[in-house]
Amino acid sequence: MDHSTAPVLDALTAYQAQQQMPFTPPGHKQGRGADPRVRAVLGDALFSADMLAVSGLDDRTMSHGVLERAEELMADAVGAEHTFFSTCGSSLSVKAAMLSVAGPHQKLLVGRDVHKSVVSGLILAGIRPVWVDPQWDPDLHLAHPPSPEAFRSAFADHPDARGALVTSPTPYGTCADIGAVARVCHDRGVPLIVDEAWGAHLPFHPDLPSWAMDAGADVCVTSVHKMGSGLEQGSLFHLQGDLVAAQTLAARADLLDTTSPSVLLYAALDGWRRQMVEQGRELLGEALARARRVRAAIEDIEGLHVNGREDFCGETRAFDMDPLQVFIDLSEVKFSGYDAADWMRRNHRINLHTCDHRRISAQLTHADDDTTTTRLLDGLRDLVDHADELPPAPDIRIPAPGDLRLRQVTLPRDAFFGEVEQVPADRAVGRVCAEMLTPYPPGIPAALPGERLDQAVVDYLRTGAEAGMLVPDATDSTVGTIRVSVHDVGAD
Repeated sequence: MDHSTAPVLDALTAYQAQQQMPFTPPGHKQGRGADPRVRAVLGDALFSADMLAVSGLDDRTMSHGVLERAEELMADAVGAEHTFFSTCGSSLSVKAAMLSVAGPHQKLLVGRDVHKSVVSGLILAGIRPVWVDPQWDPDLHLAHPPSPEAFRSAFADHPDARGALVTSPTPYGTCADIGAVARVCHDRGVPLIVDEAWGAHLPFHPDLPSWAMDAGADVCVTSVHKMGSGLEQGSLFHLQGDLVAAQTLAARADLLDTTSPSVLLYAALDGWRRQMVEQGRELLGEALARARRVRAAIEDIEGLHVNGREDFCGETRAFDMDPLQVFIDLSEVKFSGYDAADWMRRNHRINLHTCDHRRISAQLTHADDDTTTTRLLDGLRDLVDHADELPPAPDIRIPAPGDLRLRQVTLPRDAFFGEVEQVPADRAVGRVCAEMLTPYPPGIPAALPGERLDQAVVDYLRTGAEAGMLVPDATDSTVGTIRVSVHDVGAD
């Protein structure tokens, strides 16, 4: 296929050259009606490219096949059989993937370290999750993707499960052995879904971890805006094999997708594909070399340690890791990742990525250069020089692995939509949770609707919130009170 073309961008150019006149949404009419103050910030080009996909980018019947050709090019670029564009982020795409594999009250094996969007899918669909425990590092207090053996054991206990879902890479950049997990699924004739939101770049350089389609997954969800050059909310889902029908996946996505997709997002996805096919190996090779230099330079800063393969990978840990996710352990400098991230933004106007009780991280991509990384390193050196200005890391009561794993006693949907009450956190212990309680980032729920809360998890959330942990989806973000089920009190 001719990857020098970009069907969406070409159609945009043609629309503008033909001076077509819209009597359709959007109401700003290519910026003519937009407030000049808004145009001064966003630019005229953005409004000029903001148009309908139907009776705009393409005609009333989509006869020019603009989007279809763009999706075919994307599938060819990454080696998938089918690719679908989404403008609602991977939060929607992963729900569509789940709905294409399992329905109400049917079982789906799900790694317990999933993003909250997967839990939202369970709630909306009424799917019965069979939780597969991640590999927990008790020293680093970090969860890595579940092992293939854990999925095999879960299938043995639940042979009626319709498939499995695993997150890889995780927000910490660690990867599952997708090939082995896929074989476990395919031995049973069921599909594997991979939430690869953090892996859009993986197909385009051999020194990066293997991406899901190459490893044998059936459906893969990718956020191009995270590690690629897409705009926020630009997402893809890829499909291969015959365990999930393309028509089924498209129909499930149509249930959730917007009927007014952003052509701007389509255009960025289309252009990113062309960029990666033509320049991806070179750009990502430079990014990987830069990441190696940055990691070495941070390791030379007294008190800082960069987590590498020796920390994250191994027999009881992750299968692989993405070196572009640079995690910095702060244990020796004694202040928390929350305070460090706030200090860096306040004093150096640097926004770090994931932070937790003992780590901060910097996400590097092909867009970084020596200017950005020099500024990062200067900021980190200054952070350590001013360590005495930051308070000591507070005591967050992080549960042991056994306590962190709560028991699911009812369907997430039933608990979420059932009758609930808001009770003080100390009175929520032993009750069935009716909301998601998700430290963010990275967005992995500590407690889910339908799980019975224990003292360890409640203490973790309460002390974490007091230390600066953000729990944005809680009804009470301080976690002073928690929503619990009324009718499931005392249920087993």
